[in-house]
Amino acid sequence: MKSLVVAFLLAASLVHVVGAASAGSHQKALERMLQEIEADTALTARQTGRSSLDDRVLAAMGRVPRHEFVPSELRRYAYDNRPLPIGYGQTISQPYIVALMTDLLALSEDARVLEIGTGSGYQAAVLAELGARVFTIEIIPELGSEVTERFARLGYDEVTSRVGDGYYGWEEEGPFEAIIVTAASPTIPPPLIAQLEPGGVMVIPVGSPFSVQQLTLVEKDETGVVRTRQVLPVAFVPLTGGGQDRSTDDP
Repeated sequence: MKSLVVAFLLAASLVHVVGAASAGSHQKALERMLQEIEADTALTARQTGRSSLDDRVLAAMGRVPRHEFVPSELRRYAYDNRPLPIGYGQTISQPYIVALMTDLLALSEDARVLEIGTGSGYQAAVLAELGARVFTIEIIPELGSEVTERFARLGYDEVTSRVGDGYYGWEEEGPFEAIIVTAASPTIPPPLIAQLEPGGVMVIPVGSPFSVQQLTLVEKDETGVVRTRQVLPVAFVPLTGGGQDRSTDDP
């Protein structure tokens, strides 16, 4: 039943987002992508504790035209369940990882979310489709310029982006209900913990550059106590800024 609901949402959302003419060419690929996300979710259930993802997350993934977030020469692969290069040594994340990280945030309506590592803008678009108010930071100026134009063209007015050092967060816009980091850090940056509001959640890959890291769930309780839980082994490019090695977006 869940797959039938997702398929119905796909048909409606594709026509809404990319237009009737384009919908036919992407619908089957997008439907297959969502089915593969569900399959990967089931395969990793013992590690993540999630045998299925929130229907809202899958519906949001179905509303984002991923082909708009990849280089034109790679659009035929846009709905493959794998990362793709976007230039400047960066990638757009595997859809399953995007879905899992989004699900872990457990966003409420109108949540204020900080994203570190805008990259192509795909993750921010998914968050916006869930009704979040997204503040996203990209350290590579060229990507930052490209993604500002992309958000405007696709109508993602809920996303505010800037070029800067994401290690230090965005203090003037905080605190945030949720923070998502799409690059690996050897440790959890203290400025991000400080900008996470009580009761908030952060998802971040933690580990050494160019090796397997642990996707980590960070929870700050109402008294300010921080607890962490390792969710899944992942491989992300390293976080840059704050004296760390150069990088930014998705695995």
